[in-house]
Amino acid sequence: MAKIKLSDISTTAPKKLDKDVIKANTRELIAELDELQNLLYAQHQHSVLVVLQGMDASGKDGVVRNVLGQMNPLGVRVQPFKAPTEEEMDHDFLWRIHRHVPGKGMIHVFNRSHYEDVLVQRVHKWVDEKTIQKRMHAINDFEKLLTEHNNTHILKFYLHISPETQAQRLQERTEDPTKMWKYNANDLEEAKLWKQYRKAYEDVFEQCNNIPWTIVPADHNWYKEYVVAKTLKDTLKGLKMKYPALKQK
Repeated sequence: MAKIKLSDISTTAPKKLDKDVIKANTRELIAELDELQNLLYAQHQHSVLVVLQGMDASGKDGVVRNVLGQMNPLGVRVQPFKAPTEEEMDHDFLWRIHRHVPGKGMIHVFNRSHYEDVLVQRVHKWVDEKTIQKRMHAINDFEKLLTEHNNTHILKFYLHISPETQAQRLQERTEDPTKMWKYNANDLEEAKLWKQYRKAYEDVFEQCNNIPWTIVPADHNWYKEYVVAKTLKDTLKGLKMKYPALKQK
């Protein structure tokens, strides 16, 4: 796989696309996803793990609400990952992750994920480079385990926004009463480390790509949600699932 250089990839939707048309297509995709998710749950042979990564304000919550949140909650679980607790720190870094992976018939969404342990901790130099490399190898083995031993289909999305869009969205959190609950002063400090995070992400894309990443232009929410919905729909459709028939006596 060619090395991904984020500076060469646009953060905006292709100019030729019509916003209203894409939003209509997304509504159709979400309706189809609802049926496919029901089929996944009923057949009980596959599971899906959706990994959402991106800088603060890249729109991970919006994807969860507007795409994944439209399906039957019986078959979808969302797990956010914050800073590890003291108990979690007493175990290997994947311990807190593994217990949240999907069982057969389920779609699980990681809002941030196991990749935080080779991104945040690397940027802040909380662990050394030798440990980071070991963790990347462990992540590859972990994802292989899930795919080969539990028929889990892993979709990894990086929501790619520009520094300007991030700054605008963070500013909105200080002005819009409906968004103030999202405000975290630490987000502004993390934004100052943009170049370091970008380099760390590009290294992740290169070294943890046995399951490929989808780089999603995320400056426009309507396009971001379309890309995620279509990728998930295509994955589920490709499983060629069927509803179980009555068992013959």
